[in-house]
Amino acid sequence: MVDIRNASVVSGASELFQLLRNGQPRTRSELAEIVGVARSTIVLRLEALMEIGLVAPVEDAVSTGGRPSSRFALNTGNQVVLGVDIGASHLRLGVCDLAGNTLAAATEELLVSAGPEAVLDTVAKLGDRLLEEAGRASRDLLAVGIGVPGPVEHRTGRPINPPIMPGWNGFDVPAYLGSHFGVPVLVDNDVNVMSVGEREAAWPDVADLVFLKVATGIGAGIICNGELLRGADGVAGDIGHIRVSGGGDKLCRCGNYGCLEALASGNAVAEKLQAAGLDARDGRDVVKLVNQGNHEAVHAVRQAGRDVGVVLSACLSMINPAVIVIGGSMALTGEHFIAGVREVVYSRTMPLATQHLRIVQSVSGLDAGMRGAGVLAIQYALSAESIERMLLARVKP
Repeated sequence: MVDIRNASVVSGASELFQLLRNGQPRTRSELAEIVGVARSTIVLRLEALMEIGLVAPVEDAVSTGGRPSSRFALNTGNQVVLGVDIGASHLRLGVCDLAGNTLAAATEELLVSAGPEAVLDTVAKLGDRLLEEAGRASRDLLAVGIGVPGPVEHRTGRPINPPIMPGWNGFDVPAYLGSHFGVPVLVDNDVNVMSVGEREAAWPDVADLVFLKVATGIGAGIICNGELLRGADGVAGDIGHIRVSGGGDKLCRCGNYGCLEALASGNAVAEKLQAAGLDARDGRDVVKLVNQGNHEAVHAVRQAGRDVGVVLSACLSMINPAVIVIGGSMALTGEHFIAGVREVVYSRTMPLATQHLRIVQSVSGLDAGMRGAGVLAIQYALSAESIERMLLARVKP
């Protein structure tokens, strides 16, 4: 075993890992040249990283004469993370390798209003089952990422006054699940998590992106200059509770009147259709009606898109994204909802802000939250601080 009690070996190995985490294989000589240290030092650092299972040799490099040099890269398949999407009425979980590939996944219908213990106990049970299905032991799990449908205090991972999550206010989610899995647990608002996952999956080269989720609620995740924008208190992008002129005196779940969510969410559209005599109890029924070609449903969905477009138009001049991604159940209505958004955004926003703007449907679909939560966990697990902790944990007393 490499002696990693030397602080320089630990910090150096962590630094070296950040060069290898993109998956590009490199030889010892290449790494020594990039880092600017002796090849023997690189050997020690590589051995430390291989001992914790995060780096492994890959196929031999092309020979330039003589014995070919070995190359080393991130070992994506040795350890895993768990991504958890907690929705208003569902759970979606996935065990992912360190490249973000889903190895095992599960979905279960469960109301978030059942309370934190009931929901998180189910997460623990399903997580254990998925690890077994993926052929991984609990010791292979590095971190858990979770998205929840409400505001989250980023520093503590605790939900703060979430309108649709009774009993969750201030609940210590990281501690509750951390005691079960024995690894760090990262918690964020579900739309923030979705925006990270969608960018990773489809727009890795786009620095400025907005992910808009329209389902039971409405919210936006904002990527600015390549980083997730949370704001001072973690509520950046909470556009569902902006008052809109068409909202009138409609009561929103947040306690205010006339919010966008009360006018254009899946449940709000279902309520309108139900008043018109159609069988629509929630957003899923709205999607079914649209897919069946019901004209009233199509018209209502397009109007909901226009209402969302009004709020987005006001935001675009401030944040100027290159891409707006539409996700959530209302995105499953196809182009009808998105067409309403485009109609208003392109007509009401300054041409300079929309000349290169793309408004598209999510490629991740209903798995965006689960995948994003996995990305959140991977980013934490592979950070320099986490690598140093893993190396130090190998030190024998």
